[in-house]
Amino acid sequence: MRDFHFPGRSAVHAMQAMVATSHPLATEAAMQVLREGGTAMDAAIAGSAVMAVVEPQMTGIGGDCFALVAPNGGGDVIAFNGSGRAPATASADRLREQGFTDIPVDSIHAVTLPGAIDGWFRLHGRFGRLEMARLLQPAIGYARNGYPVHARVARDWRKARTHLARRDAARALFLPGGDCPAEGTIHRQERLAETLEIIAAKGPRGFYEGPVAEAMVRTLRAQGGVHTATDFAGVAGDFVTPISTDYRGRTVHQVPPNNQGLTALMMLNLMEGFDLSALAPGSAEALHLEIETARLAYAMRDRHITELGEMKVTVEQILSKSWADELRARITPDRAMTDIGPLGLGTSDTVYMTVVDRDMNAVSFINSIFDSFGSGILCPETGVLFQNRGHSFSLDPDHPNVLAPGKRPMHTIMPGMVTEQGKPVLSFGVMGGDYQPLGQARVISNLFDHGRDLQGVLDAPRVFPLGDVVEVERSVSAEVLRGLAGKGHTLRLAEDPLGGAQAIRIDHARGTLVGASDPRKDGCVAGY
Repeated sequence: MRDFHFPGRSAVHAMQAMVATSHPLATEAAMQVLREGGTAMDAAIAGSAVMAVVEPQMTGIGGDCFALVAPNGGGDVIAFNGSGRAPATASADRLREQGFTDIPVDSIHAVTLPGAIDGWFRLHGRFGRLEMARLLQPAIGYARNGYPVHARVARDWRKARTHLARRDAARALFLPGGDCPAEGTIHRQERLAETLEIIAAKGPRGFYEGPVAEAMVRTLRAQGGVHTATDFAGVAGDFVTPISTDYRGRTVHQVPPNNQGLTALMMLNLMEGFDLSALAPGSAEALHLEIETARLAYAMRDRHITELGEMKVTVEQILSKSWADELRARITPDRAMTDIGPLGLGTSDTVYMTVVDRDMNAVSFINSIFDSFGSGILCPETGVLFQNRGHSFSLDPDHPNVLAPGKRPMHTIMPGMVTEQGKPVLSFGVMGGDYQPLGQARVISNLFDHGRDLQGVLDAPRVFPLGDVVEVERSVSAEVLRGLAGKGHTLRLAEDPLGGAQAIRIDHARGTLVGASDPRKDGCVAGY
């Protein structure tokens, strides 16, 4: 139980249904859908659509989505990959010839095809109940009539001012009057409202074909992109078989590659070999082991993860306990490894939400445009802001994640789900770009190794190894900092808070739902 002498928030408890999102307007929209008899997926789509309007720095319909679904309180988890591909004529050779050694985050070449709208409709077709027009109505209303800019959104907006000022269309929409909207200011996106209305009326074809698609292609081509109408018409997400590992008697599920969820499973396999319950949670000793397992897993991620069919090792090999045993032998409890080096990691951010409905359908759902305000390339006719997920591609011809025509890049956004004895017990996600696998692994460890309460787990101070430097939040105590430094870690204060998280724990024994929302975001939990 938290100490009520200090600022903070308590976990939310309910019995029938629950929503946790990174924005209060999204939570309210999703809750209303649940009260009208909508499913967890209906609520997830409604909430994600609202966030695509009111958190434009984090997400949008020009981005991608992933989902994990546990239908009817069962343990047979279903995964969906809604990530977009590179254009059919994308070429790493051509970019290298132009002098590129990587793909800049604000480059037209970083714009992959948007998979989210296709994903929403495919997921709705399988798990939805209410009409899509009803689900998109709140988002349309906020886009047309305006929404008040919340505190975290305003902060992120200010940090992206230079990025937004580079291009006319983004500058006109997102820097009204020449500056970022302040907290509490009403912001509108009328063109986006019109596009959402077309999608509501015509379905995904209204987005991927016809006037909306033609306008998006014109914008991208004018910026030097190789995107075509055929590329947009061919966008299609996939229902896929989740990957998983067992941790302390529970099964942790992830979307398979090109998703980086495999990285979190690697971390858990490594962490399982340590008696973490004997260490104080958040202590220098516990954080040291988290840091070291993360450094090893990220190095493996960057070497191997790409589209599943392009990987040079199998998922089974990476998740084998023998592989984990071999890697774990490199870790010592009293000294940081010195042979990892820089990993090129960084933090970006996105939105995440989770929903459980009265039929115990659990949905773990994430939607993103990758970097802050994505590529910064906005289609002025449609209000669509394009993601820059292609930044994750390599241009090294020998790397498995090299850019190629129609290929999906290694993807950071990753929903999570935990089952136990054939039932879902935790639907959750941790935001923060590269931080997400470590964020998920430490949530699971803190819950099941240390028995901490769900909200306390999300509140706890965070650290993030970028390679040979470890970023720390200001809330990490001086005692812990001294302990980490004494083990040889080079520490640096994190400029931004590390990620965010939303989670719902299903307590089958008591028949209750427990929800938590990260204080690093504007969001909240609601249930009934």
